[in-house]
Amino acid sequence: MIVRFGYVAMSVMVKNASPSKTMTATHFSGLEDREAAVRKLERIAMENLHNTLRLLRHNRAYDIKLYRFSSKLIPLIGHELLEGWDPFPQLAASFQELGEYVRLHKMRTSFHPDHFTVLSSPREQVIRQSMQDLHTHVRMLDAMGLDETAKCNIHIGGTYGDRKTAIERFIKQFRQLDPAIQRRITLENDDKTFTALETLTACEEVGVPMVLDIHHHQVNDGGIDAVALWSRIQRTWENEPNNGVSSPLPPKIHVSSPKSEKEPRAHADYVDKDQLLGFLRSIADQTPRVDVMIEAKQKDGALFRLMEELAGEEGVTAIDQAAIEL
Repeated sequence: MIVRFGYVAMSVMVKNASPSKTMTATHFSGLEDREAAVRKLERIAMENLHNTLRLLRHNRAYDIKLYRFSSKLIPLIGHELLEGWDPFPQLAASFQELGEYVRLHKMRTSFHPDHFTVLSSPREQVIRQSMQDLHTHVRMLDAMGLDETAKCNIHIGGTYGDRKTAIERFIKQFRQLDPAIQRRITLENDDKTFTALETLTACEEVGVPMVLDIHHHQVNDGGIDAVALWSRIQRTWENEPNNGVSSPLPPKIHVSSPKSEKEPRAHADYVDKDQLLGFLRSIADQTPRVDVMIEAKQKDGALFRLMEELAGEEGVTAIDQAAIEL
């Protein structure tokens, strides 16, 4: 089994390269010259995109093919203060440059819209905002010229006191999304509400791939072993095209480790190598390739430490600086 590792948004190694610089709504509304304020937002967005390209170049130097973009590339986009603002024409060249780099070096990229983007909500305003947020994320991917291998990963959302009704509401509202957005979506189990089995069932119902989060399953397993679900999870990826490659897009999993016994849901700085390796070995016989997104606090630093630790393990062969064969 080939395993590739990636990380989320920020690097602890590349200094002064935040892709998430922003401006608060309070600061924006306090600026007297609205036009100048809007131009400032666009300059911040350009800097975020430039820093993202710096991170992609860093990734290439270390063979990292898996990366999650920051959802804060364009500050305040979608905020009611900026109604009618369309920054995409001003940012078109920067988005195109990013996409060209991703395609040239065959990187797998994604977004993870924040926890306010929920399709299980009973509130119409929340649904409208969630749909708009998904539209914005997909528009960014389209602006980069990236195909549908670049996904937007979301959670089902809250239960609102009735799990069955919430899932039904999610399915109904998911089906109201533009098909071009639907094809970009993956669903992930979470650590408090919907378990891996519940998320998997929803994925099968709406026809999207599932991202298994091992840490979330550890604290919210629903009494089921993740390995027992893996063959079904893997099947949700079988029809995902992979940039013209004959084999489908590899399944993706998320990995992090509990910060402490008192804070089991919080993410630690690094990844527990033994827990991850145990899971990977349990699925190796049935899975030719898998991509692992590291969600540890130390970002790419956690990736490099994990690679160092895996180097001494029996049956593990390093392919490059960010991938192994098991």
